[in-house]
Amino acid sequence: MTTPHAAGRPGISRLMSVLQFGDSLLPIGSFSFSNGLETAVQENVVHDRATLAQFVCTASHRAATTDGIALLESYRAAGAGDLPRIVVADRAAFNRKLSEEARTMTVRVGRKLAELAASFVPAGMLSQWLTDVTRHGTPGTYPAALGVLFADLGSPEEDAFAVHQYGIAMTMLSAALRLMRIEPHEVQAIVREVNAETPELYATVRGARLADMAGFAPMADILAAMHVRAHVRMFMN
Repeated sequence: MTTPHAAGRPGISRLMSVLQFGDSLLPIGSFSFSNGLETAVQENVVHDRATLAQFVCTASHRAATTDGIALLESYRAAGAGDLPRIVVADRAAFNRKLSEEARTMTVRVGRKLAELAASFVPAGMLSQWLTDVTRHGTPGTYPAALGVLFADLGSPEEDAFAVHQYGIAMTMLSAALRLMRIEPHEVQAIVREVNAETPELYATVRGARLADMAGFAPMADILAAMHVRAHVRMFMN
């Protein structure tokens, strides 16, 4: 007979995976990046709670309609055991990064995540994909790594998408605490705003194809280009 506690174990295990891989302290180097926030603060584009919230929510929307689509495609390809399809999604995510720093960020964090997880997640598509990354057969972006990892874990794609969106927001908001005068409770309020929008974003992109990937945020691209030439920088992008 199955006890209530036993029946709850799969759900608890699933939740713990989300907490582990969504943790901002996960040692994959995301703390080194600000997702463009550093230059936005320097140029006074972001200067208070309202402008920070707007900047983070814009980044979250853009991430969902670009990397989020590649993540879901990578997840589904991994579930089907289709490595070439994962590679196509991985390249689509990489090719849509306009700035050198954004490309550096996604492949550095993606590879770190894959290397870390492959050391203790049972052998699956993640190890095969990481081998291809090591051989320079595919870029190794973060959304592809996260999608393949969660497919190997047997977690739903919604979990992978949630971790991705949460990570985008927390990378920026953690940087905000070091870059500007803002209270921790204000940061947490913005996190709640991002969390509240994430189900709708998932509903928007879950049926999208790689050809549908698009994110129009020209100010973010301009700020990223400015950061490349900055003489004083706390973050890598």
